[in-house]
Amino acid sequence: MRKVIGMGETIMDIIFHGEQPTAAVPGGSSFNSIISIGRAGIPAVFVGETGHDEVGRRIADFLNANHVDASFLRMRDDIQSAVSLAFLDERNDAHYMFYKQPPHTLKGFIHPTVEADDIVQFGSYYALNPHIRPQVKAFLEYAHGQGAILYYDLNFRRTYQDRIKELLPAIHENFRLATVVRGSADDFEVMYGLRDAEEIYHRHIAPYCPLFLYTCGAENIMLCTPKGSSRFPVPPVRTVSTIGAGDNFNAGFIYGLIRYGIRRTGLPDLSEAQWEHAVTCGIRFAANACASIHNSIDEDFGRQMSRKMP
Repeated sequence: MRKVIGMGETIMDIIFHGEQPTAAVPGGSSFNSIISIGRAGIPAVFVGETGHDEVGRRIADFLNANHVDASFLRMRDDIQSAVSLAFLDERNDAHYMFYKQPPHTLKGFIHPTVEADDIVQFGSYYALNPHIRPQVKAFLEYAHGQGAILYYDLNFRRTYQDRIKELLPAIHENFRLATVVRGSADDFEVMYGLRDAEEIYHRHIAPYCPLFLYTCGAENIMLCTPKGSSRFPVPPVRTVSTIGAGDNFNAGFIYGLIRYGIRRTGLPDLSEAQWEHAVTCGIRFAANACASIHNSIDEDFGRQMSRKMP
């Protein structure tokens, strides 16, 4: 079976509901996605780094326990593992405080072998960080050259709004390398002051990448391609936490690409029905993750999805 490679930050999320912490869950955008992919029975690999400390050991153990190859998770003695405090509001949306060390240059970067039609998910600040950008870019170029599908989730936080001009060249490089770009309404409001999916696509995405998925919480998901745009409704769901909603949409969409045999050369010519199959998988994964305090799909749901794989 094709494999999925997730590349990104790791963090320990300490989740508050009211005045008291209710859970401590390993996280990170690509990390949350790759845990769900592993639980759904797809060969999964994670590329990233963490401190060589108790939090880092728990993160590595969590990957292994969820059927994700942790061979390419670097446990570094020169950094401490990152921690976040996630405060859930009355709608169960999260507001964060992050505790991270300043970035350190990464030496001796290692990555897995990539084969045609494997899927690489990348994004967030990890894909822009100038301290590791040369290694990340080289890996993405290698994966692109091998014929992989590169799925770029912007996940651009307000923390970096003042650095947008500095970071745009790396963002545009990522757009050029990506097979599919996914971004949320909040990402583009922070980056460009825009929330209209078609305007964002034509002005900022289409010059670099032809395939664009736009999400906006519980509202319709928009697909923009050179053939036009489509809307996919999101059924209402009762949420416990929205921390992993977007990450698990990514996981489900990637799962759908593999489940329905969608390969890189076929993506530009997909019918709307084929897109809907993959997007619906993303919606189902996100809904399941939102129904618990955890950042990924639950194990029972993962087993159900695994049984549906060819």
